Amino acid sequence: MEPRYPFVAVDVPEPEADEIGALLFELGASGVEQRDEQTLVRGARSGQVTLVASFEAHGEAMEAITALGELSPPLAARLEEVVGDAWRDAWKEHFAPFALTPTITVVPPWEERAPEREGERVLLLEPGRAFGTGLHATTALVAELLDEHAAELRGREILDVGTGSGILALVALLLGAERAVAIDNDEDVIEVVLENAARNGLEGRIEASAGVVEGVTRRFPWVVANIEARVLRPLAPELARVLEPGGWLILSGILESERDDLIARYTSLPRPLEHVATRPDPASPGGDRRAGRGDAGGEGWVALLFRAPGGAASSPG
Repeated sequence: MEPRYPFVAVDVPEPEADEIGALLFELGASGVEQRDEQTLVRGARSGQVTLVASFEAHGEAMEAITALGELSPPLAARLEEVVGDAWRDAWKEHFAPFALTPTITVVPPWEERAPEREGERVLLLEPGRAFGTGLHATTALVAELLDEHAAELRGREILDVGTGSGILALVALLLGAERAVAIDNDEDVIEVVLENAARNGLEGRIEASAGVVEGVTRRFPWVVANIEARVLRPLAPELARVLEPGGWLILSGILESERDDLIARYTSLPRPLEHVATRPDPASPGGDRRAGRGDAGGEGWVALLFRAPGGAASSPG
């Protein structure tokens, strides 16, 4: 008989997705996938996401469903299962090459190809267990800002906080950054980052490790953090601390309704940062609609570009 794998699916409000996802891991999940209107597989109705948690045994899955039902308010989770191993790679059928920025095309490694147009850079990427295919607007907006500021990025060093698959660090390197330091509080994704770097011949220019920005002891001319607003707000002093004078900071994972609060937070620090630009999601109302980048419950995503006071950021070394 083919093996059968249990998983628990539960629809949750988008702002609670990370908290409930963490709870599922605490309840024994071996992996949690988030499906929403931004990702490869469409999930729950607008404003909600579907969390799909895999478990090793049916008993563990049933215990997780019971625990979710005892929350206040309770969550109605459902038990499903898949048969055989083919499902593990089924998502690859929907991950095709796409233009991440005007100059960078993301290509899955099983469709490896050379650049097809002048000036095109190919990024071979497999997200594995990590967030970051580039299809989500929060990732794409940062990549677009980096591309727009490639001249300022060239020859510099960048810190990628919450790196996930490593996509933004690798984008920066393809755009001419000298080196990238990638950190994530999930140590399981570091192997994914290093594998993606090796696929692109960039392993010698990236340092990836498990950690948090509070543990970073030096400053960088470029810092990116694609996390979410509720985390970015308390991290403001630390993210500002690791910026060199004149350094650039890009924040993402921010809904339009959270924009003003984040700008006020980062521009009112003891060493205030200058808000340089807001990059709206091209799928936001009034923008150019782009497939796969819808809004979140009626709201668009934005990325914020800041600059630290002081002179121009110096080149590494």
